[in-house]
Amino acid sequence: MRNLQGKVAWITGAGSGIGEAGARALADAGMHVVLSGRRERVLEDVADSIGTLASVEVLDVSDRQAVDSVAGRILAVHQRVDVLVNSAGINIKQRNWHNVTLDDWDSVIRIDLDGAFYCTKAILPAMIEQQDGLIINISSWAGRFVSVLAGPAYTAAKHAMNAMNESLNMEAGIHGVRACAICPGEVATPILDSRPVPVSDDDKARMLQSDDCGDIIRFVAELPEHVCINELTVSPSWNRGYIAQARTLAP
Repeated sequence: MRNLQGKVAWITGAGSGIGEAGARALADAGMHVVLSGRRERVLEDVADSIGTLASVEVLDVSDRQAVDSVAGRILAVHQRVDVLVNSAGINIKQRNWHNVTLDDWDSVIRIDLDGAFYCTKAILPAMIEQQDGLIINISSWAGRFVSVLAGPAYTAAKHAMNAMNESLNMEAGIHGVRACAICPGEVATPILDSRPVPVSDDDKARMLQSDDCGDIIRFVAELPEHVCINELTVSPSWNRGYIAQARTLAP
């Protein structure tokens, strides 16, 4: 496993959930982590709890000019970015065909898909120049499997993210740049608050936890440079989708 001491990571959606957990895990491995998200106070709290290995760049990833500005500042200060974690993402409560609005569709696509593209596009030239870099795209079970639960906007965004991820490996792998789409099943993060049907505390306890995903992010980042995990699908052992199907088989 490679040593991450002194390397630099940029994490979007770092104020909570998988992004926050990934930032903590990478900082524990010795990386300087640049935390981005829309809520400055939340980011500052996360940075304060991490310590001197964390800094904050407030960012709405759907604003491509702002993305370019933040990426430029990060490179000016640190001269490199070794790991980019595209974790910023949302879903909406009214998410299905009968009730999703055009504005909500646009919001999900702009943040979940376009935001990841903007950040990757902004940092990729520097990774190619340094002939090394890892881009971790936090996709979803919904990026692998279509279901009514996630809604068309989120499902489309995450399927597109997986395709974008593999196109990176096709084009940038020869320059030492690797991309990994992590596709978790249900994770007990604040995005569950957007579910049309509330999730019970008991069910949340059986789901993947943010720290589980943080450990996976660190694992992928610590792999040797010649190893690329193109896509990694992970789910809770108590997979509610599987359980619902299994119950149909009960005698």
